[in-house]
Amino acid sequence: MKKRIITIVGARPQIIKSSAISRAIQLRFSNVLEEIIVHTGQHYDENMSEVFFQEMGIPRPNYNLNVGSGSHGAQTAKMIEGLEEIFVKEAPTAVLVYGDTNSTIAGALAAIKIHIPVIHVEAGLRSFNKAMPEEVNRIACDHMSTLLFTPTITGIENLTKEGFAMDSVGKATANSPKVYQCGDVMFDNSLYFSKLSDETSKILSENGLEANGYVLTTIHRDSNTDVAENMEAIFSALLTIQQQYGLTIVLPIHPRTKGKMKDQLSAELMNAIEENPYFKIIPPAGFIDIIALEKNARLIVTDSGGLQKEAFFFEKPCVILRPQTEWVEIVNNGNAILADASKERIQTAFTALMNKTDYSFPPFYGDGKAAEFICSKIIEDL
Repeated sequence: MKKRIITIVGARPQIIKSSAISRAIQLRFSNVLEEIIVHTGQHYDENMSEVFFQEMGIPRPNYNLNVGSGSHGAQTAKMIEGLEEIFVKEAPTAVLVYGDTNSTIAGALAAIKIHIPVIHVEAGLRSFNKAMPEEVNRIACDHMSTLLFTPTITGIENLTKEGFAMDSVGKATANSPKVYQCGDVMFDNSLYFSKLSDETSKILSENGLEANGYVLTTIHRDSNTDVAENMEAIFSALLTIQQQYGLTIVLPIHPRTKGKMKDQLSAELMNAIEENPYFKIIPPAGFIDIIALEKNARLIVTDSGGLQKEAFFFEKPCVILRPQTEWVEIVNNGNAILADASKERIQTAFTALMNKTDYSFPPFYGDGKAAEFICSKIIEDL
């Protein structure tokens, strides 16, 4: 009898991450695993979500809760209510959640309260900053999980310090969970879709971009977009970098950030950006196009956890617009620099990375077969 897994997604990064597991099930484990996909609707926009299902061949969600935006409490509560109803109806072997969003914590809570095992992909990551909602979500989810899959040795070390046993035997349970370092499912995806991106993406030519002639930038975290001082510092630094180095700034913009730019930036800075032909603000890009932008950028500037890693996957330096990161390996190895939302630190970090010549890219994130490993352990341990 097949093991039935319910996968929870709610935001763009989770849709992309889930494609690796879905692909592994379809290609190798369809005789023993059945997947049901639930989209919470936490972030749902035609450009931001639907395009990923289309271009990545992900099975369309069996359910969409359509919870929409709202306060953390209201949004999470709606998700828990909707998910519990689905769990009771479908009676899954386990519920699989990704990362650290409200969809993640809602899926874990709804499952464990009715004694359904939780599988957490991207377990063990820590920023050590509980002011971030994501940090609270990931810690709580880990401590509700039956199977924890961490991409890095750092994740193993974090979970060990929190009391998780690394030598659990027998079937996994919430009281006796199993922890594995499995590599990163996003590395699986980056390898898999890189060739497709080379063959099909036209985003460089459509936007008049040349390889190594631009800086790829993304900004979406509340700690940046909701603070006028931070937005002013970040965009002022980007404008100065453009003028100093002659590189085009490419910003595929989240709809929310686009609105925040108008609200938070001074009129003078906004005008300077709009009048600069080398500051390209473009619509949200699909994953295939994002890969093309990453692979051909001179450098990446982002507050996205996913893009930090993808920069490393494609051997690009990265300025991180946050005070800390879960991906400490790339910072410790000199591939990325934490600059927060400081104009001076952003500019200094950018210059340092531009001048650095001794880059190395150790295999921190596995061998590109994380999804297969995860599926095999689900079959073995549940």
